Amino acid sequence: MKRLPFEYSVRNLGRSPMRLSLAFIGALTVTGLATAATALLVGMDRSLQGAEHGSNALLFGVGSEESLERSEVPASTASMVVASVPGIPTIAGVALASPEAVMAVPVTVGEDTERRRALLRGVEPVAMLVHPGVRVVEGRFPRRGGEWRSEAMIGLRAEQQLGLAPGSLALGSRLRVEGSEFEIVGRFEAPGSVMEPEIWAPLTDVLAATRRSTISCVVVTLDPEGGASVEDLAVFAMRRLDLELTVLTEAEYFASLRRFFAPLRWMIVLSAGLVSLGALLGGLNTLHAAFASRSREVGTLQALGFRRGAVLISFAQESLLLSAAAAAAAVILCRVFLDGVGIAFSMGAFAFRVDSIAVSVGLASGLGLALLGAAVSAQATLRRSIPEALRAP
Repeated sequence: MKRLPFEYSVRNLGRSPMRLSLAFIGALTVTGLATAATALLVGMDRSLQGAEHGSNALLFGVGSEESLERSEVPASTASMVVASVPGIPTIAGVALASPEAVMAVPVTVGEDTERRRALLRGVEPVAMLVHPGVRVVEGRFPRRGGEWRSEAMIGLRAEQQLGLAPGSLALGSRLRVEGSEFEIVGRFEAPGSVMEPEIWAPLTDVLAATRRSTISCVVVTLDPEGGASVEDLAVFAMRRLDLELTVLTEAEYFASLRRFFAPLRWMIVLSAGLVSLGALLGGLNTLHAAFASRSREVGTLQALGFRRGAVLISFAQESLLLSAAAAAAAVILCRVFLDGVGIAFSMGAFAFRVDSIAVSVGLASGLGLALLGAAVSAQATLRRSIPEALRAP
């Protein structure tokens, strides 16, 4: 079969700038939506799965399984657990039981008056032992503040979570929580966890700033060598009914979060699917209009001896070139503007992950649009006879 030269397909793309722009925007929209939806789902799954591999258990208030922000337990719970449950591991004489207050609070940064929603975690130094994945990479761990100012450290993705430019929360900068001022003295990383968008500060300073007398949870490190186990903690919770405690391992807690977010996952998939379907139909309509207007050209090519298969291949080449360019642009835009953007939830945050999976889905959607568009357009254009095609306007 005699084929049309590849240069013919390339030149045809630039024959109508308006047609090219509309088709490009349609393909860009389809690919961008597919990439963004996949990046959100991948980020959600990896954040929750990566956070559950620790050997810790959580003690928090009954009925707060899906949101530690609602949990309230007495501030003395950690000391009661250490005194009542034998076998809790220790390091340098420090029992690995960390009282923590987790809350979403409005904060203002520097001289800016805009209130931004931040994930604030009140901790004690033992938290660095209970959460071994957390590592200070700049500055130091915050010390308990004085009368006028407290200290805090931020995760590497806290600025992004707050919608701030990189460097806005450099060491020495300040932020305010409910009228209390905190000075940034450190930055930390927590790869494979949900804590990097958080702000950490001394527990007593956080409770004073938020006017709370209770904490959210106690995180206890379990002993795989036969010491304290989750069953021991459950027995303690049953004995102290006055505390109204629930005990879950980290794996159980994040599994419950995955179940909690399951409707959100389906809503994201459904919404992205519906919008993508609309964009897909619009893109197909644009491609169809672009090829249908060339009926006389198609009839001329067939009169010159090119078979319908050769014309179909030429259409597919044009469509693939256009969709490939749009898909590459969409993936780059998602990578630049969307990758790493966080969404806060209780006990941390998850972020869009424009990784190889999201990129593959985006490129595959562009490829599918190209092939489907070429097939639909060719079916409508090539079914005409040569005389009918030559008489087309």
